[in-house]
Amino acid sequence: MSVGRGVVAPIAADALLFDNDGTLVDTTSAVDRAWHDFAVHHGVDPAAVLAVAHGVRADETIGRFLPESERAAAAAWLDARELELVHETVALPGAREFLERLVELGAPWAIVTSASALLAHARLDAAGLPTPPVLVTADDVAVGKPDPACYLLAATRLGVDPASCIVVEDVGAGLRAGRAAGARIVVRGDYAGPETAGLDRIADYTRATITLHATSPRVRGHW
Repeated sequence: MSVGRGVVAPIAADALLFDNDGTLVDTTSAVDRAWHDFAVHHGVDPAAVLAVAHGVRADETIGRFLPESERAAAAAWLDARELELVHETVALPGAREFLERLVELGAPWAIVTSASALLAHARLDAAGLPTPPVLVTADDVAVGKPDPACYLLAATRLGVDPASCIVVEDVGAGLRAGRAAGARIVVRGDYAGPETAGLDRIADYTRATITLHATSPRVRGHW
């Protein structure tokens, strides 16, 4: 299914689990700029860093390029730079309205991000998005995406079976994490990789509809 065809798939789940960057908010230019500046500052090839930085925890990307003795200071430098650029964060079309509808309904949903808690909250605030009932960040798990621990934790905190959840993601590491957790996967955007074969895909949330039912699957509608 091509991105932008409107309603492309039904929503039927006990909970919705969203990645944040690239899935609910557009941070691409800010993230690219922060990592580029990081690479230049630390004498690393920017192209090599940008090729692996999206969708995974910053400390794991940093660990690919810097010795252990430099990683803590480098992570602090990157955090500060990303916070300087947080004002560039904008909600994807329809995301604010869709999430506000989930809040209005009291629906079970979570955001599961590779960003730190501080940065995740700053980006949600900058985009004008509501805080979810459950927010899982890089600070909550020992291993980041593509490991499924983050999505398993979100499902546990919501009190639902991961297999009854829909995970919405935009890059390979996140898609693999959601699949490994046993959830149904929906791709947000135009990422094309082996992980996307056979998956439903949405461009944004402008045509999404949602209702809440007393029995499973509790969250129903269409993208």
